[in-house]
Amino acid sequence: MFAKNMGQTDRIIRAIVGIVLLIAFFSMAAGVLKWIALVVGIVMLATAAMGSCPPYALLGINTCKMRQTDGE
Repeated sequence: MFAKNMGQTDRIIRAIVGIVLLIAFFSMAAGVLKWIALVVGIVMLATAAMGSCPPYALLGINTCKMRQTDGE
């Protein structure tokens, strides 16, 4: 699948924003903004759970602090 490119802080922030957007979805009246909140909330939670963000990969961004295992 995708390589992990998100650090712990990034993942926590995305999870919180995703939950807030899902709460907003369930508390809003019908409209386009309600559905945008649902889609963005699900995407934020999914990327937080996977630890990988495809746009980060395309832009070369990596907030994940991993140990180097190649002997350097």
